Parts: sequence; structure tokens; C-alpha cells
Amino acid sequence: MELYPYTESWDETDPHANFKADVAHYTIVDPIPTLEGLCRATGVPVPCLARYVLVKYAASGADAMLAMGPLVLRQMQDHIDSAEMADTAEARLKAYDALRQIVSWLQAGMQE
Repeated sequence: MELYPYTESWDETDPHANFKADVAHYTIVDPIPTLEGLCRATGVPVPCLARYVLVKYAASGADAMLAMGPLVLRQMQDHIDSAEMADTAEARLKAYDALRQIVSWLQAGMQE
């Protein structure tokens, strides 16, 4: 498998725009040097570490559901508070969209 940066473009109305922006941001950096350093420190082979990282991330949706109190719940509340402070239909729709994306991400990790 070749690991390369995500450099595609997307329309701002794309329902996955936030996720794509996050992927583009995080794939700028080459993860292999970090995995090689971890390999040297632990003796765990790089392919096993890469698999571990991928599985750990893939399971993070379910982990987030279990531990959503501190971080995800606060993020959700921030979206609601911002919309209520603005007190406009546009702000409420923006908050709804943000909440929809968070819930969609959480559910994505639970789909088979």
C-alpha cells in the first residue's frame, strides 16, 4: 500500500468537507519516520505498527461514543451555544450541520 498525501479539492457543500480537510491537513506529514522510531524503540515491526494505528483509529468512533463526555460532548455543546448566542436561523442551521457531521463520524465507526 502506498501512503501519499491527500491533495484533492472538494466543494464546500460536500457533506464530507470537514473530514476531507482534516485528511488533507494530517497527510502532509510522512508518518513512516515516526513509525520507524517507534519500531526502533519497541522492536515492533513498522507494518504491525501501521496496522495498529489504522485499527486504533477505525475503532475510535466506538471509543468516542464511550468517552464522549469530556471532548465530543463539549464540542457539540459549543456548536449549540454559538448558535444560541447568534440567535439566527442561519447560525442554528450551521450548528445543526456541525452536529450532523459529528454524529455521522461517530456512526461511521460502527457500520459494518
